[in-house]
Amino acid sequence: MRGGKIALIVIGSLLGLIGLGLLAGGGFLLWAHETQRDDQGYYTSGVLALRTDTYALTAEGIELADVPDELFAKGRLGQIRIRGSSQNGKDVFFGIAPETDIDAYLENVAHDRVKDIGFTGDVSPDRIEYRRTDGTAAPADPAAQGFWVASVSGAGEQTLNWDVSRGDWAIVAMNADASAGVAVDATVAAKAGFVIWIAVGLLAGGLVILAIGAVLVFFGARSDHRHPPDGAVPHDGEQALSSLAADEETRAPESHPYPVQLEGRIDDRLSRALWLVKWLLAIPHYIVLAFLWIAFAVVTVIAFFAILFTERYPRGLFDFNVGVLRWTWRVAFYSYSALGTDRYPPFSLGPEPDYPATLEIPYPERLSRGLVLVKWWLLAIPHYLVIGVFNGTWGFSRWGWADWGDGNYDWGWTFWGGGLIGLLVIFAAVVLLFTARYPREIFDFVVGMNRWTFRVWSYVALMRDEYPPFRLGR
Repeated sequence: MRGGKIALIVIGSLLGLIGLGLLAGGGFLLWAHETQRDDQGYYTSGVLALRTDTYALTAEGIELADVPDELFAKGRLGQIRIRGSSQNGKDVFFGIAPETDIDAYLENVAHDRVKDIGFTGDVSPDRIEYRRTDGTAAPADPAAQGFWVASVSGAGEQTLNWDVSRGDWAIVAMNADASAGVAVDATVAAKAGFVIWIAVGLLAGGLVILAIGAVLVFFGARSDHRHPPDGAVPHDGEQALSSLAADEETRAPESHPYPVQLEGRIDDRLSRALWLVKWLLAIPHYIVLAFLWIAFAVVTVIAFFAILFTERYPRGLFDFNVGVLRWTWRVAFYSYSALGTDRYPPFSLGPEPDYPATLEIPYPERLSRGLVLVKWWLLAIPHYLVIGVFNGTWGFSRWGWADWGDGNYDWGWTFWGGGLIGLLVIFAAVVLLFTARYPREIFDFVVGMNRWTFRVWSYVALMRDEYPPFRLGR
């Protein structure tokens, strides 16, 4: 596969993910605009039960200093509405003012600041955390202060409305007589007319970017392959697979290999200590593979629908995904999934038959529509358990004080670790460091576990319908 086509698939996949993200964001905002507003167009919180034995409750950190001036014209940015009533029979006071003025007003006055509001899925919060500021002074009459940009006080339910404007603001709830012991039930609501326009913009932008990504993937996936006429010599991997098929005819039925063929040839002489820095040397490959695997995932989703409707895996996409698996295996073989060679892996999706790590997957002419629905999750579960031992995490470690949200702290443990492949490779590396010899039995076992892993990957990536065998060999 040419470099230009690879670039088209990778860039198209990334744009596709961005487009889907924009569509999801726009869809959420459109849903919120249509379903989460009240009759007056406000998005309203659940009832907040605010309690403190101090003189005031504050909510700070409303920063609008960097918003362009034109957004404030005619209340364009939005409005805030606070409704609440006292639960202790006292008149209540709500006010909004610059944060610096409120800090000066409550200097040396005991008060609580709302630090966090927790939800468990319901509209109403089930946990409110405060941060206490101690003091010895009593506050002055709040209604007599001149710095409020909006305020309200009185008995029963009170409603404060404020057109949002530039600045750093804070909200205060107090007893109207400035006494200690504030207990109010309040709701906070916001009106923002621009939400619908952001939703429309995200949806439109997402569709455009998704369409561009789809076009790029389409042109990148257009196969350069043409089925060779009778007597013609097939290309690269097809030649090797044809030879493999010919060899199979002479073997006993029980020796037939699985179509996914992964091989690794250990170097005759390996450096004692190069493995100590291979993590550094392989960083360029890790960066490239990160993007390739994003594209691999997107391509697999596209292939899912293609197989579901046509029973065919688009040839260009198939070749790309095989190339990603080849590249991954070469880097894994060079680095810490085998340490089987000191030859630096080529930056290539092609077969590279001269490299000591090879992987071939023959193209399937037809794939099952039914299997594509279940093989990547349900049927593969037994294999997931096995390769989880090969590659997954294991072991225990201790972690420190954990806040469970109720003020209680405790010690705990977490599951961690490498996997059987990583453990055996590190053991072999230590042996190599001191003896200049890689234990052959460990190498064969490690390659077998990698072979098992890549067979499962190709199966769940919908590239073959044959169920992977439970064995390490071919």
